[in-house]
Amino acid sequence: MFFLVTFVVFENSLKQFKSFLVSYLTQKTIKNSVYFKGIALHSGENVNISIKPADPNQGIVFKRVDLNCNNLVYPNFINVTNTLLNTTIENEHGIKVSTIEHLMGALFGIGVDNAIIEIDKDEVPILDGSAKEFIEKILSSGLKVSNEPIKVIKINKKVEYSDKGRFISIEPSTLSLNIDYELKYKNEIIGNQRNKVKVYEDDLTDVYNSRTFCLYEDIENIKSNGLAKGGSLDNAVVVKDKEILNPNGLRNNKEFVNHKILDCIGDLYTSGFRIIANIKCSGGGHYLTNKLLKKTFSDKNNYSILEIKERNLPHTLINKTLLKSIA
Repeated sequence: MFFLVTFVVFENSLKQFKSFLVSYLTQKTIKNSVYFKGIALHSGENVNISIKPADPNQGIVFKRVDLNCNNLVYPNFINVTNTLLNTTIENEHGIKVSTIEHLMGALFGIGVDNAIIEIDKDEVPILDGSAKEFIEKILSSGLKVSNEPIKVIKINKKVEYSDKGRFISIEPSTLSLNIDYELKYKNEIIGNQRNKVKVYEDDLTDVYNSRTFCLYEDIENIKSNGLAKGGSLDNAVVVKDKEILNPNGLRNNKEFVNHKILDCIGDLYTSGFRIIANIKCSGGGHYLTNKLLKKTFSDKNNYSILEIKERNLPHTLINKTLLKSIA
């Protein structure tokens, strides 16, 4: 009797696991529309945004609903026109959407392949300065699974980009996306931080919960450039000398470098698909990541686009945190 029960439990687990694999290997969108409203970090304007389901192979599309025509903007690295303290995309008609990186990181992390993002201003709201609220609300909506297989980008050759002592590189990986990120600041609180993550395997809660940050002495200069009009301690970590000005301090002991990893993940998603690669970065940011993508995709020998089916599943595309749901 024991062996029979064990076999039945095992067989049921296999059925669950196979069902899980099929759903993970196929493209997904959100099940129900989700809505956000909040202040834009740089413009200071109040913004409304809704994320809606989209058909397979449509990808992620931003739609400026405050405009009547030419209002679709695609978050592709080719369309990135500004990387100063945010990632801004722009279509051929000059229509822009800025500060897309946290939302793009959330969509990448959850595994949303297709979505229409309606927005009534030209900047995504900053919310709490991380991807936390995006993640929570999108997950509460649930995901709708299609029958179309996912695609991934596999890096075939090492590509590097450097600028004024900062560098970023991407090189082949067998099955995973690994990010090794180093942050160097003279400030004692931030200092030199480094973290390595396996994006498809590790628990990335700390990464997605980590907020944008700045030095107190930089605020006046940033605002003189017309930026950070909506910045506050509610949406950014501010460091002054040896003190963190936010009353509740940090959310994790590597919040600074973890936020940079979040930005990197969001910017990598402007490639259009998940990536299989090893990435190393020191002192990077939106500019370096975008330059790396442009350099990588300028030569077709550097990469391959693979359609993933069950028979050729890279096992690390199944995040361990997702596997817990069938345990």
